[in-house]
This record gives sequence, C-alpha cells and structure tokens, in this order.
Amino acid sequence: MAEPETESIGALIGRLVEDGKGYAHAEIGYYRTLALSKLGEAKSGIVLGLVALVIALCTVTALLVGLIFSLATLVGPGWATLIVILAALALSALLGWMAYKRFQRMLGSKP
Repeated sequence: MAEPETESIGALIGRLVEDGKGYAHAEIGYYRTLALSKLGEAKSGIVLGLVALVIALCTVTALLVGLIFSLATLVGPGWATLIVILAALALSALLGWMAYKRFQRMLGSKP
C-alpha cells in the first residue's frame, strides 16, 4: 500500500496564497464587469439628460428674446435689451448667492 504524499507547510501556504490570488482576481473581474454594465446603462440616461438641458437652455434664450421684442415696442430695442439683461443678471446673482449659502451651511461654515 502506498503512503499518501504529505505536503510541507510552505507548499500548503504557497498553494493557499495562489488560490487567494485567483479568488481576488475573479472578484475584481466580477465587480469590473458589473461596474461597466451599470455605466453602459447610465450612459444613455446621461445623454438624455444633457439633451434635455440643452433644450431647456434654448427655451430660456427664446424667452429672453421674446421679452426683449415685447418690451421693445414700449421702450425701444436698446432699453428693452438692457432691462432684460439686468433682470436676468439679477436673478442669476440671487440664485448663485442662495446656492453659495446652502453650500456654506452644508459644509458647516458660518455665514
């Protein structure tokens, strides 16, 4: 009857390390595939969101031009342009200031 071969502790540890490396590589491959799959799904959502944003910006531009044309009949084209630009800049400054305050509050800074 032949005796079973016994491996040394060093050989067992070496095999354990190799098996661990193989398992880690398989896990990394799995999560990489999962992340790439989710990224592929998100890509179409991002593109649709960007298209919606561009359309919204075009709509705001059309609204501002319409306001200028409407006011131009009352005060002239130059004044109408100035009034709409100043109003848009004031609204932009107000919204920017509000965003700044919210970020300050979120970060814990005192205003």
